[in-house]
Amino acid sequence: MITRLWHGWTTPENADGYEAVIRSAIFPGIMGRGIAGLERIELLRRPLGGEVEFVTIMRFTSWDAVKAFAGPDWEVSVVPPAARAVLVRFDDKAQHYEVRAEGQA
Repeated sequence: MITRLWHGWTTPENADGYEAVIRSAIFPGIMGRGIAGLERIELLRRPLGGEVEFVTIMRFTSWDAVKAFAGPDWEVSVVPPAARAVLVRFDDKAQHYEVRAEGQA
């Protein structure tokens, strides 16, 4: 299992708009691609004083699945124009981690 993490930041005024774009267009568009090996995608949010941080977490079954999502330069961030329009800044590259252990309640 591979986890892909990515961070983006908005102003407090644009945070709800960014989240709305993610919910209505970006996540459905990604899931609609039918990428074999993409298991889930999550959006995290937290206020940080003068800005709002968002974290996207994607879970893939393999490196090939990551590459099917992101392309041959798979570390580069995938940020659609609608998201770029409301983000102040974002990671140029996503971080990737192999999941080595999991626990369940």
